[in-house]
Order: sequence, then structure tokens, then C-alpha cells
Amino acid sequence: MSLTFTATLFQWRGPAPHYFLRVPDELVPDLRGAARLVTYGWGMIPCHARVGGTTFRTAIFPKDGGYLLPVKVAVRRAEALEEGQDVTVTVTPG
Repeated sequence: MSLTFTATLFQWRGPAPHYFLRVPDELVPDLRGAARLVTYGWGMIPCHARVGGTTFRTAIFPKDGGYLLPVKVAVRRAEALEEGQDVTVTVTPG
């Protein structure tokens, strides 16, 4: 199962800044179903993700009833992504 969505890149300004895409609410039930099969730890869903021409491994994690997809520095640099930009991503759990 692959999911494609567009979301706005945002920064979480904790001790170390991290950038994320929030999975749209309408896709949350699909991810919950996948989570039952592949999750590890506290609901983390390992996945392959693709933004533009860049593919990377990461893990989607639950947050406030939804899910967040972290976007690595290398991906942001390769695809020239900036905070506030709408980003289309394809995610394949597993």
C-alpha cells in the first residue's frame, strides 16, 4: 500500500529543530490499519518515502490523533524544500 499526499512542511523548534509533514486526516485510518502489521515501539510505522526524485527511509509517528512524517535534512537540501512549502510525498509503510 502506498499513500500520496501533499502537506505543508513545518518546523518543530525543540532542542534540535526537526521538520515534518502532517499526514492528512483522511489518510489516518489507512495508516492505523498498516500500523497493526508493521509498527514498532510506541506506534512508529517504518516506511519508505519519496519526495521529488529523493527516496528515503524513515518512520511515521503518532501525534495528537494523527501522524507526522519527519523530513530529513538531506531530503530538504536535495529537493530545495523550505518551511511553509507544500510538499507532495509518497509513503509506503513497511
